[in-house]
Amino acid sequence: MAMHLPSNKSRGRRAPMAEINVTPLVDVMLVLLIIFMVTAPLMTAGVPVNLPDSRAKALEQEEKPIQISIDEKGQVFIDDEPTTDAALPARLDAIAQQLGDDAKPPQIYLRGDQGLGYGKVMQVMGELNRAGLNRVSMLTEPTSK
Repeated sequence: MAMHLPSNKSRGRRAPMAEINVTPLVDVMLVLLIIFMVTAPLMTAGVPVNLPDSRAKALEQEEKPIQISIDEKGQVFIDDEPTTDAALPARLDAIAQQLGDDAKPPQIYLRGDQGLGYGKVMQVMGELNRAGLNRVSMLTEPTSK
């Protein structure tokens, strides 16, 4: 007859638990999801402009460009700050004078609403040219085609 003797493993030791409590992980992920959902709309451009569509490729940039936006009402913004038509030449002259004589002009991104008249865009481009800011790129929305 064989006798069953208790071994060392059964003396109060439990088997290791092989489960992971995922509830704290799910809570953290939900909080992060809510944070991203709230902050994502704030990361878009400051001036709402309905850009036209284009199939052009994106440009590479060396430094942060200056953004000039014209909304559907014809209001001009320089880096999200509203500017009147009378103050625009002085603001552009100040940007051009900050560079110095030996530096190349900064990259200008011109964003014009697609419902805007062509004359207003050309007026702003004329002021940019007069101030010596000739590196102008016109921004568009990429098409899905």
